[in-house]
Amino acid sequence: MTIEQADALYLDQMDPEWFHYRLAKNRARLFKDEDFKGLYCSGNGRPSVPPSLLAVALLLQVHDDVSDEEAVHRASWDVRWCVALGVPVGSKPFAKSTLQLFRSQLVLHPENGEAVFLASIEEAKRLGLLKDKPLTVAVDTTPVFGRGAVEDTYNLLATGIVKLVRAMAAADECDPQDWAAAHDLKRFFAGSIKGEAAINWDEQAERDALLASIVGDARRLLVLAGKRRAELNAGMPEYLLIGEASELLCQLLAQDVDTDENGKPFIKEETAKDRIPSAHDPDMRHGRKSASSRFDGHKAGIAVDTETGLAVGLDVLPGNAPDNHGVMDLVKDAEANTGCPVDTTIGDCAYGDGNTRREFADAKRKLVAKVPSRPQGQLSKDQFIIDLDNGCVTCPAGHTTRTCANVKNNKHVAKRFYFPADLCAACPRRSECVKSKTGGRTISIHPDEALLQAARAYQRTEQGKQDTRTRQVVEHYIARLIQLGMRQSRYVGRKKARLQLLLTATVANLTRTWNHCESTQETDNKKTQKKAS
Repeated sequence: MTIEQADALYLDQMDPEWFHYRLAKNRARLFKDEDFKGLYCSGNGRPSVPPSLLAVALLLQVHDDVSDEEAVHRASWDVRWCVALGVPVGSKPFAKSTLQLFRSQLVLHPENGEAVFLASIEEAKRLGLLKDKPLTVAVDTTPVFGRGAVEDTYNLLATGIVKLVRAMAAADECDPQDWAAAHDLKRFFAGSIKGEAAINWDEQAERDALLASIVGDARRLLVLAGKRRAELNAGMPEYLLIGEASELLCQLLAQDVDTDENGKPFIKEETAKDRIPSAHDPDMRHGRKSASSRFDGHKAGIAVDTETGLAVGLDVLPGNAPDNHGVMDLVKDAEANTGCPVDTTIGDCAYGDGNTRREFADAKRKLVAKVPSRPQGQLSKDQFIIDLDNGCVTCPAGHTTRTCANVKNNKHVAKRFYFPADLCAACPRRSECVKSKTGGRTISIHPDEALLQAARAYQRTEQGKQDTRTRQVVEHYIARLIQLGMRQSRYVGRKKARLQLLLTATVANLTRTWNHCESTQETDNKKTQKKAS
């Protein structure tokens, strides 16, 4: 049976609304082998599976949320997959290793992964959904839970030791467990070091002794690794592996362990700012989307065109990065991906700080975002009249102060205005205004206070309220990504998580584009029928 016969037999029997049907009808135009020529060597090699076919397979895998093994099975025996891929039923078009290698190549050559995503934007342009005109984009982030196991300090250090032992064993061309046994490190291969430890966990002294022994083994191993690495030529795979594993183990020790004046190790009470929670996936970070919502992993940054509901810019950030991190680059990526200028960027209050506003203002770009709200429990800064031109501040009770001083914090130098303590003490609104028991109220003026004042005024207008409602389009798009499995990273590492985001957004974009096209066609048909009648 030829490929053409397989399509002819089954395509017309499929539901035209199925993603598989639509992919079968459009795959030849969306993906061409020459789009991926950078992944292959033209001078030698062996016959390969067409990369355009593998690109379609990756999209089907995302859409149906299946494993690599299940993807191979469906590509061979699932009629919908065979039609979408353009292969005969039962042909086994690719092996699992072939699919995994192609995905790895897309990670190593990110421009090719971008090409898959860009195909969805070009399809939207071709069908007239995305028009060649200035865009308004809504931006937001969403957590992506990391793939690596999150461990406490004891097991985290043990995992770091195991990774370095494996690298050392590879350099010595021996079994890791044999190498560990020869260097008195075999206990780290017996399972959870914490679970195997025969100690009374209620006793601080016993916990300290276990930690000291683990830290001692880690430091001893690092010395051995340094000596072995010095014997290798720089650039050798073993040299690089030992270096990476040693660096990771050093980071784990530095972030979680400190020593007292006697050299005794102890676990730090405070969490390090850039702490690695998983030795299996060192790219993961502790993150928060709110004070009560904590996660371990990454953040997906998304820019969505508010008119079409299509993703036009994507990025994956560290889990501990603020939402507004790299938002200007995200907007520029949206322009590069669509070939259209971005006229307005809409975000939530996470993008409404003074520094982000200044960045957009300096670039002559329009940013719409609510100014972050002030802490509850006292009269807000919005209720004070701030006169920047005359250098004074008037409180809700009508008192004005010009007393001020420059105050430096970790981000910028701000001007702080002070109200007299005796004046505030006699004020009937003191309890709802002043937190200090002895001093008066203070008001800090941001270096870009004028931008913040303009933003506060704008968000109270009808257009400002409309922009806030318009921003919901990015929340709806994020919900679709989560439906397609983007909440959980399939793979280890931020680069692989980015590829997953690109593929997932491609499926979401194509689905929305084709649904819109079909809906528009149905509307046109109804109008034609109405005129004819």
